[in-house]
Amino acid sequence: MTPLRPFDYSNIAPDPQGISSYLNRPDSLVHMLRSTVDRFPDNEALVEWGGGRLTYQQLWDGAARVAGGLRNRGIASGDRVAIRYPNGLDWCLAFFGIQLAGATAVPVNTRFSEAEIDYVVTDSGAKYVFLPEAALPDGPPLAVGDTRPTDISAIFYTSGTTGFPKGAMTTHENFLANMETCHRVGFIPLDTEIRTLVSVPLFHVTGCNSQLLPTCEVGGTTVILPTFHVQEFLRAIPAERIGFLASVPAIYWLAINQKNFGEFDMRNVRRVMYGGAPTAPDLIARILDSFPNAQVSNCYGLTETSSLTTWLPYQYSVSRPESVGIAVPNIDLRLADVSKDPGGDIGELLIRGSNVVPGYWNKPEATAETFAGGWLRSGDLARLDGQGFVQIVDRKKDMVNRGGENVYCVEVESALAAHPDIFESAVLGVPDSMMGEKVGAIVVAKPGHTLVIAEIIEFVQSRLADFKVPQYMVIREDFLPRNPGGKILKKALRQNVEWGKPLR
Repeated sequence: MTPLRPFDYSNIAPDPQGISSYLNRPDSLVHMLRSTVDRFPDNEALVEWGGGRLTYQQLWDGAARVAGGLRNRGIASGDRVAIRYPNGLDWCLAFFGIQLAGATAVPVNTRFSEAEIDYVVTDSGAKYVFLPEAALPDGPPLAVGDTRPTDISAIFYTSGTTGFPKGAMTTHENFLANMETCHRVGFIPLDTEIRTLVSVPLFHVTGCNSQLLPTCEVGGTTVILPTFHVQEFLRAIPAERIGFLASVPAIYWLAINQKNFGEFDMRNVRRVMYGGAPTAPDLIARILDSFPNAQVSNCYGLTETSSLTTWLPYQYSVSRPESVGIAVPNIDLRLADVSKDPGGDIGELLIRGSNVVPGYWNKPEATAETFAGGWLRSGDLARLDGQGFVQIVDRKKDMVNRGGENVYCVEVESALAAHPDIFESAVLGVPDSMMGEKVGAIVVAKPGHTLVIAEIIEFVQSRLADFKVPQYMVIREDFLPRNPGGKILKKALRQNVEWGKPLR
């Protein structure tokens, strides 16, 4: 089959290592923001829902004073500065202030325990911390002008689903490459009238890298929810004339199932992006119905790729619901350690491109293992077909080995997601003395629905090979634990689940 090439591939060139880079990009986030301020000083840049508003000139002036305040506190170029603020204007002023000071931002997960926060602050060597409820530092306006594309702009700590989080060193070039990708796939088009709603944490790469920053580059408006409440999410969309949304499937399901959803005018929404979990075709259909003027797209990305890696063009959202799309313009993909599978060859997805970070902060061994031979080892097992469509089938470490047969958890979770009464599920390996592992599933019912295990098993038996059908199942009343990026925390589930007797 001929690979699809639906995006703009102009002005892209490989470097000597084969890494594809966009040409004619700004040198840094500082240069990017200055360009926007010069062109659109009075455009509304930021809105904190229920709080204040800033124009681009006000954003620059405020960030420059924060930079001056940091310099007065001894922060020099290259120093790390941690941000513990919640979502809001102060978070953005702190982030851009760090950039204008030539320092490196360390966004901290506000949901971490104090011990975890101490780990991030200590591991990064942060010399200053923006503490919750503390005032922004203030000083004479400062904006460094010598920041280079290869300088480390931020360190985003990974979600830590398999151990202590690692700090992904994100360069200015990495940020700028992801921003260009957002423009080229059409999520954040080059339009000063765009208005996007950030309902995910800004310490996560989706909210910061793929919403806030590309919107700032085009002179649009970023509306920020300080915390997520579904009714506030719904109110903000028509009130702020939101045209662009990004979230996980569960949030869209929650929103469109609100009893008063029909009271909110969603006709202004033009783009809806989802990712982070298997999505049932019926939910995609409902999203399309609920946002009648929107192009709906799936995507896939990692902290290590500065956000976007693949993008499913909206024309395929219904016909290819299992796919996370094709490689974005500056990304190359291939599979490693390929194994045969009835549904197509499966291997670990390797990624190369100018948005891939150079490595992990202060962890040379982990960097050498993950960033090998110029390629990022994603840790995700995937299928890659002749047209370039990618289907993520599992985390490499989550795959269940049932007596020598590989069972890909995401494939089983996708089958469970199609059940009309299941809201979400997690599939895990259950230790077994004879088989090594057997397949276990934790399922959560949709609100107001009742689940019967025997009926679920009968449902998935028509969709999966016999050895993939769960032999253990637990119905859970609470929603599954997730990290800020929407990924299920399977480590926490393994530690607490009681499987009971096998079903067969």
